[in-house]
Amino acid sequence: MSGHGEPIPMMSRKGGALTGVAQVPGDKSISHRALILGALSVGETKITGLLEGQDVLDTAKAMRAFGATVTREGEGAWTVQGVGVGGFKEPEDVIDCGNSGTGVRLIMGCMATSPITATFTGDASLRKRPMGRVTDPIALFGAKSVGREGGRLPMTVIGAANPLPVRYTTPMASAQVKSAALLAGLNAPGQTVVIEKEATRDHTERMLRGFGAEISTQKTDEGYVITLTGQPELKGQTVSVPRDPSSAAFPVCAALIVPGSDILVPGVSQNPTRNGLFTTLVEMGADITFENPREEGGEPVADLRVRYSNLHGIEVPPARAASMIDEYPVLSVLAANATGTTVMKGVHELRVKESDRIDAMARGLEACGVSIEEDSDTFIVHGLGAGNVPGGATCKTHIDHRIAMSFLILGLISKQPISVDDGSPIATSFPIFEDLMTGLGAQIERTA
Repeated sequence: MSGHGEPIPMMSRKGGALTGVAQVPGDKSISHRALILGALSVGETKITGLLEGQDVLDTAKAMRAFGATVTREGEGAWTVQGVGVGGFKEPEDVIDCGNSGTGVRLIMGCMATSPITATFTGDASLRKRPMGRVTDPIALFGAKSVGREGGRLPMTVIGAANPLPVRYTTPMASAQVKSAALLAGLNAPGQTVVIEKEATRDHTERMLRGFGAEISTQKTDEGYVITLTGQPELKGQTVSVPRDPSSAAFPVCAALIVPGSDILVPGVSQNPTRNGLFTTLVEMGADITFENPREEGGEPVADLRVRYSNLHGIEVPPARAASMIDEYPVLSVLAANATGTTVMKGVHELRVKESDRIDAMARGLEACGVSIEEDSDTFIVHGLGAGNVPGGATCKTHIDHRIAMSFLILGLISKQPISVDDGSPIATSFPIFEDLMTGLGAQIERTA
């Protein structure tokens, strides 16, 4: 699949039980960061398990444009010869980050404190997403940014020649914003302090520490206070990328709602800042066991055994949103097949993802016969019970991989097949989705 070519209409329908082993791809968040920190290090970084989706491949191309040598050695195996902190060269052309908000925001951060200029763009979806949330903090370091109205791409960032360390409180729960500020702080003298009121995914902090940065996190009355000492010499590392919990969510949720299903999803990250979905599923009555817990690449992982379950609606607390923000679309699919009502609060960040994910899921669920309620920060799904969703609709994906996959999962248990207008964006995060799901027994096919 290609997230940048012609649309790929797809359809899913009810079939038999899902069985087997689901080897989901490497974690997208960690894959981005491994390439970026490898490029900012001295020496060679060896990466295994890298997600080879389009988003990550676009980040690899960007690191080459800034002067790093990035080489694919085999499936999921990559090496990066870094240029060191402050060693980025000025790219000769525009940096196209495709569909990746993570990629563009982190890269803006890590070049913002070097005396170079770079222009960033992306696909139609990325060009609609707000970049002010990153350009505001990097301006405190001395960087300047010029973009389209509303702080949108294409955007040119002029890095600070004499950067200053900052103390910055993130205005929203966003790992991208926090990470951009920390990466900018790498090439600023002294200590950069980033404060977040709610804990977000901490892959950047873990990986910075692994590459040799001096970084600490303290819980205080202000929130989580992260202190980074600038201008370290990062050294190349060996990084083993765990499997992505956001990708694992799709086969896991499918198995929970398709009768008779029993699957194993090995090696999934159990980072506590990422596992909110699994906590929520267990509260809904999901039969999930976490087997063989261990650590890989500095991240906790486990093998997930998932069996069909009768689910019931719950209220998901807003404090959990940051740890499962990408999983709400597929959670709403489970909610539609649960008994009772599921209330999801604190989900305003879904409005500014690859699409307005609340609106996209709401309209698609309504078209499939599911009653919903929504406001700017809340999404409510009134469950119809297992297997009672009428389906039969063609749902718009809005160039959003998670919307496409979520409705294809819903079609596996709805009374009538469900189609999506474009499955091509799936390649940005989960290029083997189609093959993996059909290998488990799912009835998913292309219709053009």
